[in-house]
Amino acid sequence: MITVVGIGPGDTQHLTPSALRAIDQAEVLVGGKRHLATFSGHGRETRLLDADLLGLLEWLDNHKQRAIVVLASGDPLLYGIGKLLAANFNSDELHIVPGISAIQYLCAKVALDMNDLFLTSSHGREPDFDWIFQHDKVAMVTDGIIGPRAIADALHQRGLVRTLIIGENLSQPNERIHRLSVEQVAARYEMNVVVILNER
Repeated sequence: MITVVGIGPGDTQHLTPSALRAIDQAEVLVGGKRHLATFSGHGRETRLLDADLLGLLEWLDNHKQRAIVVLASGDPLLYGIGKLLAANFNSDELHIVPGISAIQYLCAKVALDMNDLFLTSSHGREPDFDWIFQHDKVAMVTDGIIGPRAIADALHQRGLVRTLIIGENLSQPNERIHRLSVEQVAARYEMNVVVILNER
């Protein structure tokens, strides 16, 4: 059985009991370097989750009879590996354990309700900013190319006034949360998610 475990925004205190139980019972852990460094103790077999997703799918298919846990940042089905795995394995082969997403965590930290929140991502894609900015409350999972500064630039180019809530290194000791106007957004932020608010 392949179990995909949402490991939350970063700090292990945000893992659910179901996630901890699945990780503890795993025969093989699959994850990024940071994830494996956190969870790979007890001499268990590990497999690095990297850009070779086709290789991963083939390997999982060949080993799905084993107790495999795939570690996923945040929640596996919110712009995570869960979508790919759900498209390639049936419910008899795949179990998904949800986790707290970075977006949920950021909204909780700033007491922002998630009702009517439009969710999107810039991971490996070019966002349609004209469509995105039609929404009054947007949360974006960012990457190293399209992040807070690119969002602010896109808003400025369109003459739009918005507030950006930027959560850096969420749940980590170096966590920082900023609430900024477009003009105040810096050139670079560490690992982050962004909420874009139209506070008219």
